[in-house]
Amino acid sequence: MAKRVIVAIDGPAGAGKSSVAKTLAARLGFIHIDTGAMYRCVALWAMRTGVSDDDFHKLEQLALGADIRFEAGTPQRVLLNGEDVTDEIRVPHMGDRTSRVSQTPGVRRALIAKQRAMGETASVVMEGRDIGTAVFPDAEVKIFLDAALDVRIGRRKAELLEKGVAFDEAELAGDMAERDRRDRGEHGGLRQAPDADLVDSSELNLDEVVEQILKTVRARTSNGKEYAR
Repeated sequence: MAKRVIVAIDGPAGAGKSSVAKTLAARLGFIHIDTGAMYRCVALWAMRTGVSDDDFHKLEQLALGADIRFEAGTPQRVLLNGEDVTDEIRVPHMGDRTSRVSQTPGVRRALIAKQRAMGETASVVMEGRDIGTAVFPDAEVKIFLDAALDVRIGRRKAELLEKGVAFDEAELAGDMAERDRRDRGEHGGLRQAPDADLVDSSELNLDEVVEQILKTVRARTSNGKEYAR
């Protein structure tokens, strides 16, 4: 019987995790799970209900009570308590709010439990900040996807321009630098697992990154055998 496979992809904002994970999952026939979207859902719910970033108890309760689901499609849709919030969680200001909310230990515990449950039913490509270190430390494949800060800022600018979203360049750069500081801090969760392969995407396009990771997946898992899907 073929076994389930976990591909864990961690990395900072703007490194290309979502595009890479989505493409990789499609190539492998795995389920793509964007854990960052889960934190964004909690941040959105907190914003809607007036829960402040420093109210750790209420934030944890929201994370525990949130019904977060991913609906297949192009693009993949994110549902919070049955409501499609795909677009709302991606507006620029949600990134900074999410980074602050994700510092709450109780929120991390609650969402890690949900993420582990998702990975128990099928082979997945799961992306985030702490997949290879906290969520699935025994994952068969661990990738730390990184890129130079100026490259990541440029990618985020291009993404917002494509969507027609207005932004201030200096503010965008400052916000991303601050997110890096928080995410790599004591409670941020972002760090490279000792056994993770580092992939620097600064000078690679999407297809090149995916092909590099596919080689790692094949070398570490399949040996010519089928995956459980």
